[in-house]
Amino acid sequence: MPKPPVTPRGRQRLPTAGSDEKRERILKAAEALFDRNGYSHTTMEQIVQALGVTKPFVYYYFRNKQEIFETLCWAPTEACFTVLDFAADDTRPAHEKAMDGLQRLIAATIAHYPAAFFPYREPQAFSPAYMKASRALARQFYRQLCALLEEGRASGHFDFRETRITAQAACSLPGFLYHWYRPDGRLGTAEMVAELTHLAGRVLGLGGARAATPAPRPRTASPAKKTPARRSRPAAEPPGKA
Repeated sequence: MPKPPVTPRGRQRLPTAGSDEKRERILKAAEALFDRNGYSHTTMEQIVQALGVTKPFVYYYFRNKQEIFETLCWAPTEACFTVLDFAADDTRPAHEKAMDGLQRLIAATIAHYPAAFFPYREPQAFSPAYMKASRALARQFYRQLCALLEEGRASGHFDFRETRITAQAACSLPGFLYHWYRPDGRLGTAEMVAELTHLAGRVLGLGGARAATPAPRPRTASPAKKTPARRSRPAAEPPGKA
């Protein structure tokens, strides 16, 4: 696993009692501002004001806005791209591991809302070191996933053609959550994870040919029926009415 590209320290040299709690407080306030205003329209001054503290308080833990942003984003990046790091003695078949990993990927993406969506919304905000570490994690993840998919296809549990395209398509389901997901939506977290995992399985062709959708049956001509006389009805409700 690549070394984390950012170690939030600011002017702090040694850990102190409560330093982790204070750092998390800064991250929480900054996360809300980045989510509402975007990276470029969020300033250190705004973060300071949201916390009700002085600038030295924030700079003691973080060097600058980018370090705060990258610290926020690294936690979900690492959580999502390590979901396939199964134990060496995990003997489950490949298709079970692949589906378990995709379910965990979706759950991790939602659990880290909204910071998990920042890399999709603000790809220009990261340092070269961060991008290098993030891409290394992503490459390792896709190597693992593609290997599981091919093994699952060979065993007859998956049915797809292009391995890499299929892997990216399945992972685009949680990836594009940032366009529309809201934590107060109609489906709860567990229901959302279950629904997206089911859709990911369909992308992979879970079940292979044995689970293929049956072809529609041809329609047979039905006996002609006498059409009853039409009765006058009140006008239909306008569109949108129940």
